[in-house]
Amino acid sequence: MSANAVTIYGTGRYLPEQCMSANAVDHLLGWPKGQSFARFGIANRYVANQDETSSFMATRAAQLALKAAQCDAKDIDLILGACGVMEQPIPSTAVLVQDRLGLGKSGIPAFDVNATCLSFLQALDVAALWIQSGRARRVLVFSSDIASSGLDWKNPESAAIFGDGAAAVIVGPGDGAILAHGFETYSEGREACVLAAGGTRINPTRGIAEGDDKFRMDGGKAFRVTSRYLPGFLSRLLARAGVDKENLDCIIPHQASAHALQHAIRALRFPAEKVVNIFAQTGNQIASSIPSALDHAVQSGALKRGQTALLIGTSAGISLGGTVVRF
Repeated sequence: MSANAVTIYGTGRYLPEQCMSANAVDHLLGWPKGQSFARFGIANRYVANQDETSSFMATRAAQLALKAAQCDAKDIDLILGACGVMEQPIPSTAVLVQDRLGLGKSGIPAFDVNATCLSFLQALDVAALWIQSGRARRVLVFSSDIASSGLDWKNPESAAIFGDGAAAVIVGPGDGAILAHGFETYSEGREACVLAAGGTRINPTRGIAEGDDKFRMDGGKAFRVTSRYLPGFLSRLLARAGVDKENLDCIIPHQASAHALQHAIRALRFPAEKVVNIFAQTGNQIASSIPSALDHAVQSGALKRGQTALLIGTSAGISLGGTVVRF
C-alpha cells in the first residue's frame, strides 16, 4: 500500500462535567473502598448528564480540533461521525453535529461510519480516500460515546470499566501520511460483545426482554479471539507500512481495559514508555478511546510532528484494526 498524503491538522476532546471515582463505584456496588480500583485499574471515569448528548460532546471536541487546526467550521468539506453507538437511529449523529456547528444550510456531506470501538480508524480511512481522490481538503472526524446509558451494573466486570467522552480530528493533505491501514473481522467472536436492542430485531414496539437494552460482554471469549489473531495482524500491518516495530515513536491503543493494555504491551513486545495509557483516568470510552488517547499524546508531547505512531485496537465482532500514521 502506498502512503496516503494525509495530515492530522488538529485534535480535540471533551470530557463530561461529572467525574465518577472508583470510590463512588465501590459505594454503588456495595464493595469495600478500593476494591474496584484494585480489580479494574480505573481511578476515574466521566459520566454525561442529560444535556451532554453525543452530538453536544462531539461538537465541543470538534470546536477544539478546529481551533488547533487553525480553521473554521465553514472550511470543512466532509463530516464523518465515528461513534460506537449512535445518538439516535435516524438521522445520523454526523447530521446532528453539522447542525450544531452552524452548518445546517451548507450542504456539506455528513454521515456516520460504524465499527463499534474501531469506528474512528475506519472513518479516518474513509477521510483519507476522499482526500486522496481530491473530493475533500478538510475533513472532520469525530467519535462520541455515552457508555453509561447502556451499562448493566449487575455485571460489574463489564460495567465498571467504561466512561463517556468525545474526541475529534481535522485532517487534510499535507506533509503527514497514512502509511498503512488494516481491518480484519473474525465473526466467531460475534457473541462476545453485544447490545441487542435498538435495531429492527429487538425494538420497543415488539417489547424488549430484560437485559437486551444493556451491553453484555464475555471478556474471556473476546480475549481468546483477539489473542489468537492480533500478533499476525500487527506483523502484516507494519510490513505494509514499511515500519519496524522498534521505529515506532508512539503507540496509541484502544483503552479497552487495564488488563488488555498490559497484555498488549507484554504479548506484542511494545516498550511501555511508548504506549499511551490513559485508561485509569477515563476508562474505556468505546470509539472515543483511540482519538482521545491521540489527543492526549499530542497535548502531552508524546507524539510530535514528523514522528510515526501506531493506532491499534479491537472491537465487537471481533474485529482488529490498526493505522500507521506519520504525524
